[in-house]
Amino acid sequence: MQYSDGTEELDDEIFDTEEDAEEYGCYLVGCCRTEAETLNLSNPGDYPLDDCEDPDFEIVEVDE
Repeated sequence: MQYSDGTEELDDEIFDTEEDAEEYGCYLVGCCRTEAETLNLSNPGDYPLDDCEDPDFEIVEVDE
């Protein structure tokens, strides 16, 4: 995962297909956005929505 503030997070999940990995990446992006919206609703001053602006992910192929 790559976030708008420049931080990156590595997830060690291994998938059988690229489609499964893509689905998981989209799920994580959705979770990030939902969490940002929830925190913003609870306290907009401390949790601006732009903290989770345009998260992205990269799928990396590994050899087994």
